[in-house]
Amino acid sequence: QVQLVESGGGLVQAGGSLRLSCAASGRTFSSYGMRWFRQAPGKEREFVAAISRYGRTTSYADSVKDRFTISRENAKNTLYLQINSLKPEDTAVYYCAACSQCTSVAVRTSSDMDYWGKGTLVTVSS
Repeated sequence: QVQLVESGGGLVQAGGSLRLSCAASGRTFSSYGMRWFRQAPGKEREFVAAISRYGRTTSYADSVKDRFTISRENAKNTLYLQINSLKPEDTAVYYCAACSQCTSVAVRTSSDMDYWGKGTLVTVSS
């Protein structure tokens, strides 16, 4: 029902900024809570940020909460992740995900997500 395509990744120096986008198909984008996850080489996929259906509520992993901003434009079927003050440890493939039955942005488990994009690579050099 939903296809997700991430973009905006690339190579950036530590301290720099990047904005990731996730374009969603379908006419029911606002029916889904949205999430960003990331997976660094050799590590498990981890939660990054969450946003409610209409963007009223957000939640962040402790490691990114002061540097990352999640947002969405439902009229454009697009999810965003603004990343500031990048650190080498932010290097990872970033995935967007849609959750049909997440009643709270506190839900941040991968297995609760219904749809996934294929990811976009962010590489931070030091």
